[in-house]
Amino acid sequence: MGKLTPIVELGVAEAYEILTEQFGLEPDSLPPLEAIENEDWGRDLLLSRFLEIPAQTLAAAGICLDEHEDRGRPSPTGTLAVRAHSL
Repeated sequence: MGKLTPIVELGVAEAYEILTEQFGLEPDSLPPLEAIENEDWGRDLLLSRFLEIPAQTLAAAGICLDEHEDRGRPSPTGTLAVRAHSL
């Protein structure tokens, strides 16, 4: 298997496309891309949706939750820490 890309390295549009086209997430379940692509909370929302997908499924798509997984070590926290923003 090639090098996995940590989800935190994905751009908003790329993450949106992967979630909707590769993993079948309904676009109606997300805000429109145009509304979130330049917003920190939008990026955090998209990245948090990857937490719902099994690690093996992410790896099959060439991505992982964080850089530690790509190096064959478990993440120090076990999951991706997504920043919380108050709106």
